[in-house]
Amino acid sequence: MVKKSKLPQKLPKHLTLLILTWVTFLSVILTNHPIIAKNSFNNSPIQTNLINNLPKTASDAASDAENILPKPHPLPETLQQWQDSSGDYFSEIAPISSVGYLIWSKFPVTVYIQTPTLEELETFEGKSLQTWVTFVSQAVAEWSVYFPLKIIDDPETADIAIWRRRPGLRLSETGEILPARSAEANYQLYHISQQKSDNSTDNLPDNLPESLAHKFTILLSPTQTGSYIQSAAKHELGHALGIWGHSPLETDVMYLAQVRNSPQISPRDINTLKRIYQQPTYLGWPKLF
Repeated sequence: MVKKSKLPQKLPKHLTLLILTWVTFLSVILTNHPIIAKNSFNNSPIQTNLINNLPKTASDAASDAENILPKPHPLPETLQQWQDSSGDYFSEIAPISSVGYLIWSKFPVTVYIQTPTLEELETFEGKSLQTWVTFVSQAVAEWSVYFPLKIIDDPETADIAIWRRRPGLRLSETGEILPARSAEANYQLYHISQQKSDNSTDNLPDNLPESLAHKFTILLSPTQTGSYIQSAAKHELGHALGIWGHSPLETDVMYLAQVRNSPQISPRDINTLKRIYQQPTYLGWPKLF
């Protein structure tokens, strides 16, 4: 648990000014390989707003300043129990500006896998479509050993949605078309209303403050076949679980390039994931906007 530092009862003038003028800007979707802003799959962009109801006293200001600091969440049970000394590549993972680390706080994290329709199954591609689903499902099952995941049938409510779709083209800063990618993970930020449960005995208001949340979309190219499908799915799922970076070692699932022989999820992968989930984040906490 991270200890919170105590703020002074009277804030310096420059800090008070910082609190009064603090603005959060989160109206972007970032994409991995490399991280760039995107507009696709953006249905509910977060709007930029000033803090309302500014504090009238130094004590209120100190309380609100503490509330807007990122905080860690409790670890899921599987990561709590995980112990290994093989090292990690946490130094390769950077928090997202104004968000912190990409951490899930409600478990199990739900995953949707695109499934072929009955009409598609009756075509000459039907068998390959079903094989694709099998390989992706196996990738989810491998991560489920270390992290609580649940496959569901609704892409709208899923935390992570995996689609059999070619990633879009990228342009360099000079306007040149960059090499095509076989897989891509991107995320969307949005606000969600917190509702008190019916059986809650806490003395809380019925409508709790909104919290910051995220959803992930994974695109896997239809041209991927065989073990490459499973390899790409495992790698992109690692990003979706919070490993927003790459390992320098090809023996890790999160190695920066795809290899022919897909490695198993390594102890270093899980060590890195555990360290990420011990870090502070704005995700899952009520926000002041």
